Amino acid sequence: MTQLAVPLDRGAGAPVVLLHAEGVDASIWAEVAAALPGRVAAPDLRGHGRSDVVDPPYAMGALVGDVERMMEARGLTGAVIVGLSLGGMIAQALAVKRLDLVRGIILINSAAKIGTRVGWEDHAQAVARGGMAAVADDLAAKWAPRGGDPAPIAKRLLDCAPNGYRGVCAAMAGTDLLAATATLRLPALALAGREAQAVPPDLVCETAALIPGSEFALIPRAGHLAPLDAARDTAAYITTFLERTGHA
Repeated sequence: MTQLAVPLDRGAGAPVVLLHAEGVDASIWAEVAAALPGRVAAPDLRGHGRSDVVDPPYAMGALVGDVERMMEARGLTGAVIVGLSLGGMIAQALAVKRLDLVRGIILINSAAKIGTRVGWEDHAQAVARGGMAAVADDLAAKWAPRGGDPAPIAKRLLDCAPNGYRGVCAAMAGTDLLAATATLRLPALALAGREAQAVPPDLVCETAALIPGSEFALIPRAGHLAPLDAARDTAAYITTFLERTGHA
């Protein structure tokens, strides 16, 4: 059974679980987490960071199950799940499956369906042939905000295990949560980097519209990795949501 490392788990009170994007790890949440109230936990997802790297492909259900077991083991019930890109897809699927674990969701540069099967398969094949170096520079250029330096993003991507990235590419290629997310009835907030290219703000807004009563906002000066580009603004949006929903 895949074990998730949880490099960040601190504080007490109402839990918040932070799920990172594909190709990076829990460390992207460091500055945001430090500004949040209550108990905050951020795991490394399967194939990323210090978590187990198993052979690809991965299924979305397996990624969801990993997070589900981690939350149960650590007593993280009734949590607000904050998910970036891939992490947001996991948050949606987990909320559909386990409303006892999930009290609310915040999606950052995420959607019910991201990209195309062919696009994700092409990424996975490129990494199989040339490692993360085959995609790191192109992804970093797309993920960085306008005028931002893509080099630190490329370095993070180069640190990702190739098999882990290939695995989550397969999971995202095979996932369409449009119908499932439309069944959700819980507090929800969708945030988009104003300068995000990988998951355009319009797509994030369309996903928010699937959930009755959800809210949508733009994060200024942020690209795909909003917790790095605009940590203070990201943390402020999360904290306001927690306070408004009585979770702070």
